[in-house]
Amino acid sequence: MRDLAVLISGAGIAGPALAHWLARHGNHPTVVERAPAIRPGGQAVDFRGAPQLEVLTRMGILDAVRQAQTHMGDIAIVDERGRRLSSLPSEAFSGEVEILRGALSRILHDAAPAEYVFGDSITALADTGDGVHVTFERSAPRTFDLVVGADGIRSKVRELAFGDTSGRIHHLGMYGAIFSIPSTYDLDHEGVMYSEPAACATIVSTGGRTRASLDFAAPPLTYDHRDRAEQQALVEKAFEGVGWEVPHLLGRMRAADDFYFAPAAQVVLPSYSSGRVTLLGDAGYAPGPGGMGTGLALIGAYVLAGELAEAGDHEAAFSRYESRMRPYAAVCRRQAQGADKFLVPRKKSQIWRRNQMMRLLPYMPGKSLIKRMTERAASAINLGSYATP
Repeated sequence: MRDLAVLISGAGIAGPALAHWLARHGNHPTVVERAPAIRPGGQAVDFRGAPQLEVLTRMGILDAVRQAQTHMGDIAIVDERGRRLSSLPSEAFSGEVEILRGALSRILHDAAPAEYVFGDSITALADTGDGVHVTFERSAPRTFDLVVGADGIRSKVRELAFGDTSGRIHHLGMYGAIFSIPSTYDLDHEGVMYSEPAACATIVSTGGRTRASLDFAAPPLTYDHRDRAEQQALVEKAFEGVGWEVPHLLGRMRAADDFYFAPAAQVVLPSYSSGRVTLLGDAGYAPGPGGMGTGLALIGAYVLAGELAEAGDHEAAFSRYESRMRPYAAVCRRQAQGADKFLVPRKKSQIWRRNQMMRLLPYMPGKSLIKRMTERAASAINLGSYATP
């Protein structure tokens, strides 16, 4: 299939990656994004395993990604007085190449010849059988051949096309906030992490940019995901009374212009598609923290565009896309299991055991074992090849 008008919701990672491949295969992608521009900063994301690096190579952006990589070193685990207890080794947890999410978004955006519509969002979808009539919050209605939801765990496209899928979002027991802070810490491509029961604060510095992460254990919370002040109040409540640098970080959080807050969750759907609408990345199969969601999304974009190019109709393409991606997504979900127990242990004894394990890791075969296990999971798909003009 060629010459398709495809609307993609979401200009983060998956959306621009799909736009790149759709354009390469002779289609016409339009990307709509609620935010007014590409979001800067964000957490570090990484790629590992041959398929993930190969898809970057085939996109022609591996060199750009390597040039912007964080070169992150170890993260020291400290006590309340800042004394080092153990560390998280970068070679075990940062993949083969690590980059800030905002930097990757910019690279993908620049590599995708597409129409971008920022500051707008989809409000209604009507699948007519021959196309999808789309109503927007601000722009005039338009009709597209296909619509792809690449708009994250809280996907509006999924809600509109699939109905209530809240029961398919599996909360993993934790939330996290991330934001930039002034570079007042003596850190250079390294980080520090402090834990108390059910709460973890981390400060990392790469390339002159310093970021703070505040993660905490909690059951599913009810809040407005567009209300930044409400989200920050949840973080403040979760970290009330926590020591070390946390009071200072909470003060900086309110002033940050790139504050981001999200739950740790997985999305498991019975189908990735409904009529002429399909889902990509976290919107359709979020694996959760540690599940290599960024690499999963880029491979999903490559496969979806390739199957659309080779199939005679969208139904066959969507079916083959799902059959190829579903097993890989399941492997990535399993990789993310237990992330909350490692990052935000509920008891002091659990924090102590984690710290001891990390302290002994450099002297045990475990460090290389962790790296091999994650690379094995990351490589659990055969990319195949799709002809491009």
